[in-house]
Amino acid sequence: MVRIIKAIWLGAAIAVAASGAADAGAPLELGGQSDAALTLPAILKAVLPAVIDVEARGRVAQSATAASNARRKTGVAPKVPTVARRDVIATGSGVVIDADAGLVVTNHHVISRGETITVRLADGRELDAMKLGSDPDTDVAVVKVKAEALTAIQLGDSDTLEVGESVFAIGNPLPLGQTVSSGIVSGLHRSNMGIVRYEDFIQTDAAIYPGNSGGALIDLRGRLVAINTAFVSPGKGNPGLGFAIPLNMVRSIVDQILEYGGIHRGALGVTLEDTNAKLWRDLKLPPRQRGAVIVKVEAGSTAESAGLKSGDVVTAFDSTPVQDAAHLRTRMVLLRIDEIAELLVLREGRQIVIRAAIGPTAPHASLKR
Repeated sequence: MVRIIKAIWLGAAIAVAASGAADAGAPLELGGQSDAALTLPAILKAVLPAVIDVEARGRVAQSATAASNARRKTGVAPKVPTVARRDVIATGSGVVIDADAGLVVTNHHVISRGETITVRLADGRELDAMKLGSDPDTDVAVVKVKAEALTAIQLGDSDTLEVGESVFAIGNPLPLGQTVSSGIVSGLHRSNMGIVRYEDFIQTDAAIYPGNSGGALIDLRGRLVAINTAFVSPGKGNPGLGFAIPLNMVRSIVDQILEYGGIHRGALGVTLEDTNAKLWRDLKLPPRQRGAVIVKVEAGSTAESAGLKSGDVVTAFDSTPVQDAAHLRTRMVLLRIDEIAELLVLREGRQIVIRAAIGPTAPHASLKR
C-alpha cells in the first residue's frame, strides 16, 4: 500500500514539519566569487543559516472514546465519557525569506495546530514567532520573528527548472539537526497526489526525511527553488519519491498572505477534463495533445464573458504550457481576482488567444487531511 507521508517527526505527543520562501530582505552573500570558483561546501555554508527549526505547540481535542479508554487504563472508568485534550508538538523546518522583516516560510501542516510557535536559528538562538497566515490548500504558511542578524536565502525561479537538474534538500530531520541530501529533479507538475487541494509539485529523489517537511530545496547556485513537503513510500523508508512546492507558487501565496492576511482565490468558471484518446478523436486533436478540455462554461462567469466555449482545449495559460486539468486549475487559483489571464486555445482545429478576467471561486469544503 502506498503511503503519502508529510515528512512528520513525532515528538512528545505528535509532530510535523516546516519550510519556506518569498522575497529576501538580506540575501545571501557568497563572497563575490565567480560561479566557476564556487564549491558546494561554500554554497552550503552561505545557505544553511537561512534554514531553521520550527516548533509549534498546542492542545487538541481527544475523542470521548479515546479519553474513556485512557481513563480505563488508570482503573477509573467514567460513567459519561467526556472530551479530553492532549498536548501536540509539531516540529519541522523553515526558511528565512526576508531578514529585515523577519519573515519565515513554512508548511501549513507544521503550524496548523500550534498555539505557540518557536523557531531555532542555526546559531542556537530560540525566538518566539507570530503566525501571519497560512493556506491549507497549498500547504504554505508564513510566520514572523523579531531578531537581528538574520540570514535570508537567495530566491530562484522554479519555472526554469528542468528534469535532471541537480538539487539539494535541507532540513532538520529527526533529532539529528540540520542535514543536507542531494539528488535531481525527477519530475515536474506532479498533481492528483491527494496531498493538498492544489498541487503542482516538483518531484525529487533528494532524500526527504521526517522533519524535513517545509525545508529548502535549492539549486547548484544555492537559490531556493521549492519547499519540501512530503514523500511517498510503499512501505518503510524513503524510496526516492519526494515532493516539493515550487517557489513561484509559494511566492504567490506569500504575497497574498502579506497583503490580505489570507488567500483570495480566483477562477474562470469552467469545468475541466484531461485530454485523452477519445477526445483526441472526437475533437480532431493532434495525437497525445496535452492540455485541459473545457466541458462546461458556467452561465454568467468571466469565462462566458470572454468567449470561452465547451470543447475548447486550453494548451497554454499565461505563456505556460498546460499539462492537464489539475495543472490548469492550480495556475488559475494562484491569480488574484480581476487579474487578466491569456489562454491559448484549440478550437475546431484553429489556435486562438483569449484574454479573460479571473473571478472569485465558489466556496468549497476544505480537503480532509
